[in-house]
Amino acid sequence: MSWTGVLWPTFAVLPRLATGAEPQSGMHRWARRMVPALGVDLEVIGHPRADIQLWVSNHLSWVDPVILMSLRPMGTIAKGEVAAYPLIGRWAQKSGIHFVDREDATSRAAALASFASSLDAGRDMLLFPEGTTTRGDRLADFYEGGLRAAFDLGLPAQPLRISSPAPHYPWTGHETLLPHLRTLFGTRTRVIVTAEDTLYPADFGDPSSWIGAFRSALAPRSSDVR
Repeated sequence: MSWTGVLWPTFAVLPRLATGAEPQSGMHRWARRMVPALGVDLEVIGHPRADIQLWVSNHLSWVDPVILMSLRPMGTIAKGEVAAYPLIGRWAQKSGIHFVDREDATSRAAALASFASSLDAGRDMLLFPEGTTTRGDRLADFYEGGLRAAFDLGLPAQPLRISSPAPHYPWTGHETLLPHLRTLFGTRTRVIVTAEDTLYPADFGDPSSWIGAFRSALAPRSSDVR
């Protein structure tokens, strides 16, 4: 794999990016090209449901949203720095991505309000409730607002658990990015997405038990490939 293989999918969609036409569909097409360009061998276990508006996932790497957005068009919440990324930042702002500064309470509240508004409007969305990446041996504490918003709206959501046997796949931000990218670009990387059973708010008595069910569904399994 080369930088050319990674950049080509982005340049290929730049004309549509510039027009702002169908931004979520454009992001989906971009992601479908990027997954193989990044050397990812994707395996999907179970049945990700396109008829379920909200997908909820654990978070191991910056590649996770690219992988999941390759499965269908949808928006998500991303850290504010993404909006300034070259080439895709401007497009991302038009594609249903809500940007947040996790350290700023006002920014978190605004992103949550926008996310809930998108759900209420019927848009397909992706949520990483941990709000940060881990090595995959545990779940980080949840930012619960997005799941509580879905519960209040009565929206079912499907957990999708990401795992990988590749020790270089997780990136927590503590490692230097450039060596991480060199390893990723130079290695075929198997990534598994396991679609769990859809969870329905009506089956839970309160938001806390609903959120607990997502913790259980997304927690690492001994059966996950390491």
